Amino acid sequence: MTSLQLRFATAWLSVAALVPGVQAVASPTKAAGASTTLIVNALLVDGTGAAPRKAAVRIGADRITAVGALEPLPGEVVIDAHGLALAPGFIDTHSHHAGGIFEHPDALAAVSQGITTIVVGQDGSLEQPPGSFLARLEREPVAVNVAAYLGHGTIRSAVMGSDFRRAATAREVTRMRGMVADGMRAGALGLSTGLEYDPGIYSTKAEVIALAAEAARFGGRYISHIRSEDRRLWEALEEIIEIGRVNHMPVQVSHMKLAMVDWWGQADRMIAMLDRARAEGIDITGDVYPYEYWHSTMTVLFPQRDFDNRASAEFALRSLVLPQDLIISRFSADPSVAGKTLQEISIARGSDPASTLMQLIAQSQAAGGDESVIAKSMDPGDVAKLIAWPHSNICTDGMLEGTHPRGAGAFTRVLRYYVRERGVLTLAEAIRKMTGESAAHVGLRDRGVVRAGAYADLVLFDPDRVADRATLENPRALSVGVEKVWVNGSIVYADGEATGRHSGRPLRRAP
Repeated sequence: MTSLQLRFATAWLSVAALVPGVQAVASPTKAAGASTTLIVNALLVDGTGAAPRKAAVRIGADRITAVGALEPLPGEVVIDAHGLALAPGFIDTHSHHAGGIFEHPDALAAVSQGITTIVVGQDGSLEQPPGSFLARLEREPVAVNVAAYLGHGTIRSAVMGSDFRRAATAREVTRMRGMVADGMRAGALGLSTGLEYDPGIYSTKAEVIALAAEAARFGGRYISHIRSEDRRLWEALEEIIEIGRVNHMPVQVSHMKLAMVDWWGQADRMIAMLDRARAEGIDITGDVYPYEYWHSTMTVLFPQRDFDNRASAEFALRSLVLPQDLIISRFSADPSVAGKTLQEISIARGSDPASTLMQLIAQSQAAGGDESVIAKSMDPGDVAKLIAWPHSNICTDGMLEGTHPRGAGAFTRVLRYYVRERGVLTLAEAIRKMTGESAAHVGLRDRGVVRAGAYADLVLFDPDRVADRATLENPRALSVGVEKVWVNGSIVYADGEATGRHSGRPLRRAP
């Protein structure tokens, strides 16, 4: 054995010692094999929706080089899957996992549930220009791939400042269009809006269409937290459909839901609207997280921003969320109320729920504070139907260290509850909605599928055991049943722990 071959052998034997379940065999005759890894005895769920099948997968550098009945090469690292499922890494198309990611580059909440790519800039908010954000990810890599949308709200704030409670002028829209163009040139996927939030709530449909058109000019997409998920749901859906129709661009409804008691049981009506749009030729899709409760702010319950209007407060607590189902998750003006329901706070204060809700908002705003709530507002039957719609994909809408369990458990909850326990989806269908469908919905190439030439983003998991453990009481509890996760060919998560490898990359829109 030459000294060069000896160095190859020593290096790969060291890798094998670091990663449980890996066997390395050095070859004195074919050192080239040491640059590849072969996963054998896997149940391959390839992300296309095809039936699971037995197969081996070879990884060379950051790509999958072969799939099928493969034999180990001399010197190749071999991982025995022992019949576990091997799938493309999950793609979180509506993610807030970038918050704190440079402080927590292992992205444990994400990778522990099999996520290898996150798509950020959601709800109209990307705190810095995409060019500088993606460049920082190159300098300071993290464990997952990151792609980004432009944030309409961020752009609107930059142009209009504190004077945003009005329609933008033609000159302001022109300035915003220029910022959209700059962001698209920097590699953004498209434009994201959060039309229930300040400042986007004050934008006109014409403004949004104009800015989305600018993204479309570069081949970009439009994704939206639509203008209403409750009172004006049907009008809000018509608006996003019109944006797709007028601009001839793909559009996606973020975290699809019917968040109003009056609409419960009408998921078929929502799906019919979307299907009619698709039949017309509009490429409209959606993403869904598998929970009946959302996470946002108290202010979204007041679309007119009339926080001292008792009638509005009473309507919200009658038709949108019951007081016992509205949990204060963060309240910087008085941290002692965090974790309590509005009902509990009302009783403690000797007040009625509507008055307490108005008081809490006033208290938070007077202190310049930060607040958020978790509210149960969806019907489980509707959630299941939206998840099953052929053109929806799975997302988390979650954070690395958030107070909603979706941040640590959305994907594994689908595999446990909607696949294994309820049979709403087959395993192949669920994986397609987490991978191939997700990649198509946000325009990512060579990801979301297991095939030769695709990037080696992979997850190995036990379909009989995989499960979420995150709850409202313990929202950061990690999932079980995910054995290994590869990102661009490197193992970033194995046997319940982050490996410390940060092989994720910034993903820019392909020209």
